[in-house]
Amino acid sequence: MTVRLCLPYPHPCLRAVATPVIEITDQVRAIWADMVDTMDAMPGYGLAAVQIGIPQRLAVVDCSEQRGQAILMANPEILHASGQFREHEEASPNLPGVSAVVRRPRAVTVRFLNAENQLEERDFVNLWATSVQHQIDHLAGKMFFDHLSAVKRKMLIARADKLRKRQ
Repeated sequence: MTVRLCLPYPHPCLRAVATPVIEITDQVRAIWADMVDTMDAMPGYGLAAVQIGIPQRLAVVDCSEQRGQAILMANPEILHASGQFREHEEASPNLPGVSAVVRRPRAVTVRFLNAENQLEERDFVNLWATSVQHQIDHLAGKMFFDHLSAVKRKMLIARADKLRKRQ
C-alpha cells in the first residue's frame, strides 16, 4: 500500500471531531492498509485517520513486539476504563521532536466496528490501552499534550515550533 504524510500541527483537521464510519467498505480497508504502512514507517504504536487528513473515525493500533498484529478499528469508543493509571511517554508524528509523560487508565474496554463489519468489544491493557486511548483522543480532536497543564503544554508547543523553524 502507501505511506501517507502526517499533517503538521496545528492543521485544523487535527482539532476537528472525526465523522463516524457507516460501514466497512473496500475503500475503508484501503485506508486502514495505508494507515498500517504509515504507522510502521514512523515507527509508532498507532495512528488515527485524522492524522493523515482523513476526517473519519478510523484507527489502527499495533503494540506487538514483532509487529503484524495491527487492530483495525472504526468508530472506537471506550466503554470502561480502569481506576488504575499508568504513565507513558507519548508523542505524535504531527508534532515531531517533542514528547511528554501522560497519565491514562491502565486498562480500557473498547467497542468498535472491525474489518468484518461487526461490532467487537475488546479489553486493552498497558501500552495497548495507552495507544488506543491516544488514537481515540485524536478522533475527538484532542492531542496528547491536551492532558498536560497549560504551562507544560505551552512549553511543549513552543519547543516543537523552535524545532520546526530549524528545519
